[in-house]
Amino acid sequence: MIATLDLRGRRPGARELAAVLPRPEVDVATVAEQVAPLVADVRERGAAALRDLGERFDGVRPVHLRVPAAAIEAAVAGLDPAVRAALEESIRRARRVHAAQVPAPFAVDVAPGAQVRQRWVPVRRVGLYVPGGIAVYPSSVVMNVVPAQEAGVGSLAVASPPQREHGGLPHPTILAACGLLGVDEVYAAGGSQAIAMLAYGAAGETADDGDVLCEPVDVITGPGNQYVTAAKRLVRGVVGIDSEAGPTEIAILADATADPRHVAADLVSQAEHGPTSASVLVTDSTALVAAVEELLPGMVAATRHAERVRTALGGPQSAIVLVDDLEQGLAVCNAYGAEHLEIQTADAAAVAERVTSAGAIFVGPWSPVSLGDYMAGSNHVLPTGGCAHFSSGLGVHSFLRAVQVVEYDAGALAELADRIVTLAEDEDLPAHGEAVRARFPAS
Repeated sequence: MIATLDLRGRRPGARELAAVLPRPEVDVATVAEQVAPLVADVRERGAAALRDLGERFDGVRPVHLRVPAAAIEAAVAGLDPAVRAALEESIRRARRVHAAQVPAPFAVDVAPGAQVRQRWVPVRRVGLYVPGGIAVYPSSVVMNVVPAQEAGVGSLAVASPPQREHGGLPHPTILAACGLLGVDEVYAAGGSQAIAMLAYGAAGETADDGDVLCEPVDVITGPGNQYVTAAKRLVRGVVGIDSEAGPTEIAILADATADPRHVAADLVSQAEHGPTSASVLVTDSTALVAAVEELLPGMVAATRHAERVRTALGGPQSAIVLVDDLEQGLAVCNAYGAEHLEIQTADAAAVAERVTSAGAIFVGPWSPVSLGDYMAGSNHVLPTGGCAHFSSGLGVHSFLRAVQVVEYDAGALAELADRIVTLAEDEDLPAHGEAVRARFPAS
C-alpha cells in the first residue's frame, strides 16, 4: 500500500536527500500557461468573465457574484449548533495566538539627536481564498481571516467557488464562518478566476454588481489547487501572496515508543485531503513499521474516502523511510521540510527543538495534525513542497509591513557628514554627498 525507502547504512547529504525523498509531482509552470488566458480574461472583462468561467468550471452561472448580506445572515441562522460552537471555539483560540504574534514597534537612539524607529503598518486590503472542491473548509475561513483582522487590516474580501447545489453561492458553512467573523464582502468565484479578480479588481456587469464589482487587493492568501497556485504565481508582484501551496503533506518522525495506531491514523488523516496528498513516516523501528503496515489496510478500508486515501498512500509522494537512528531521522526530516511534522518519539519536546525546517511541529502523542487543522490556535495555512526551508506559515506578519522612520537633528547629521561624503565619493555617487553638504553651506 505504501512504499518503503531504506536509508539504513547510508548517510546521504542534503542534495541526495532532496533527490530521493518522496514528493508529489507538481508542474506549476505548465499549469500557469493554461491559466494565463483565464487571468487575462478576468482582467479584461471582469464580472462577465467570472460568470462565464463559473459556468465552465463550477457547473453553475452565478447570479450574485458578490454574496448578498441576507444569504450570509441566513447561513449563520441555519448553521448546526454543534458546528457553530466548534467554529466559535476555533476562532477564540486562533485570536489568542494571533494577537500575541503582533510585533512591537521599537526606537533606537543611535547617538544623541539620532533616532531610528520601526513601526508595523497593515496592508490596506487583502483577498482571502477558501477552496470548495472535493471538500468544504470553513476552518480555512478562520485561518485566513483571523490573522488579517488581528493585524489590523481594514478591508477583507473572501472568495470561494460557487456551488451548483446552493444556487450558485459558496457553501453555506463557508458563508456562516464569514458571518461569525464579521466578514460581509464575499464572492462566489473560484479557481484562477477568483485570484485574478482579487489581484486586478473587476468591473461590474449587472445592476446588482454595480460599476465596480470588486476593488483590487494588496495581498492574496489561502490554499487551493494547482490552478489557484499557478494564478498566484502569475499575479505575484502585482500583489503579495502567502506562498505557492502544493498538495498537503505530513511527515512523522517516530521511534519504538510511538503507538502504531496513532501513527497509522495520522497518515490516513492527511491522505484524506486528496489523491496527491503526501504521507511520510520516518523511523528507525522495524517493529513500528510492521505494526503500521498491518494496521493501514483495515483503517483505509474503514474510512469514508477510502479510494482517495489508498491512491495518496500508494503514490510516489508517500513512503515509509527507514533510518539507522534518530539522528539520521532528524536529518531526513530537516531535508524534507514538511508542511506538518509530528514528533512521536521519546523526549519529543527536546527532539522538536532540533527541527530546523517544518511549517508546523506537533509534539508528542496528543498533538496530532488534526488538532492544528481546527482547534490548536495555530494556523493551518503552511508552506508545502519543501518551502518551509525559507518561508513561514500564515500569520499576522503576512499582513504587516515594517516601516523604518529616521529622525536626526542637525548636530547628529553634522557628526556623520564627512563619512557620508566619503562613502558617496567611493561609490561614484557625488550628488549623495552634495545633498548632505547643502545642509551645511558655511562649513
